[in-house]
Amino acid sequence: MAPRRPTGAGALPTQTVEPHATQTPEPAPLYAALDLGTNSCRMLIARPRGAQFHVVDSFSKTVQLGQGLEVSGKLSRASMARTVQALQICRRKIEQHDVRHMRLVATEACRRARNARDFIRYVRRETGLPLEIIEPEEEARLAVISCAPLVSKATEQLLVVDIGGGSTELVWIDISGVPGPDRPRAIMRLSGGFRSDPAALEPAAQVVDWISVPLGVATLKDQFQDVEDDAARFALMSWYFEEKLADFSPYNSAQAREGFQIIGTSGTVTTVAASHLGLRRYDRAKVDGLRMSSDQIDRVIRDYLLLGPEGRRTDPRIGRDRHTLIMSGAAILQALMRIWPTDKLSVADRGLREGLLYAQMSADGVLEEGPY
Repeated sequence: MAPRRPTGAGALPTQTVEPHATQTPEPAPLYAALDLGTNSCRMLIARPRGAQFHVVDSFSKTVQLGQGLEVSGKLSRASMARTVQALQICRRKIEQHDVRHMRLVATEACRRARNARDFIRYVRRETGLPLEIIEPEEEARLAVISCAPLVSKATEQLLVVDIGGGSTELVWIDISGVPGPDRPRAIMRLSGGFRSDPAALEPAAQVVDWISVPLGVATLKDQFQDVEDDAARFALMSWYFEEKLADFSPYNSAQAREGFQIIGTSGTVTTVAASHLGLRRYDRAKVDGLRMSSDQIDRVIRDYLLLGPEGRRTDPRIGRDRHTLIMSGAAILQALMRIWPTDKLSVADRGLREGLLYAQMSADGVLEEGPY
């Protein structure tokens, strides 16, 4: 006897169950960071990815905003017009990517210029961009946190150096009390300020001292334009910069070589690194994080001096935008390597823009806690 078919068999179900369609996650929001310095205008547009970020667009142009500032104390009409043209390109990129989170800052040239406020209003009128002038301490802090991923777990004393167009920021940090694996993260926590929180539950990075020297690659070069001999001008620039460090407390204290790290972030440092590697075409992946010895840096600088002004102008490793500024930057770099107890420099192709991005994303809670 054939089995009986159950009642209702074959009837359409009253409720269908279907697998959920795969939902495409909303892309992370975009952030913009713009650094308007004495010599350059540079911008990054990025979105958070894990504990870091992914760059989706960038812009960089030499604008020479501080040209003539040493003599007149004011930003010239020509330099302001050049800068606004560059900022209009930045505005178009921000609009094209529909960026809603941004921080756009100006540094030393605008801090020193008597007509800086007029310039900020001019920028707002012509571009609509909310450009702001930041203080030296914030500039130094942002440069420091941008370098957090390059801090070695073995580092106990850290010196971060940011050589700009109009100023050079140096920050000395003691992280000897922080467990090795947590040291990069401790640097990142300085995004809240250089003053440590006595109520903090975790060991923290301690800022021993910091200084903003009002000499960068453009302003130092301008100080010695009347010296015709190339080698003499370089020596005078290096000596003059070293003199400005006399009040920086780590300059006068004995430091052990063990556990000491210098991280240099600037176009000067990355150019010297690219020259050391013999790169005819710049490659960030090869430069960022590179460690150079004092001897290697000295060899590159000696090579620059042997080339002379005309040879540096045509050297593809230096580039036409930087050839007039490379020796003042090299003078600063050599002075720093001469003073402190290390023969190694970590090269950072990162700086104020990256610090601005980290700070914004960290404040919004869109970065993951994890290794950098």
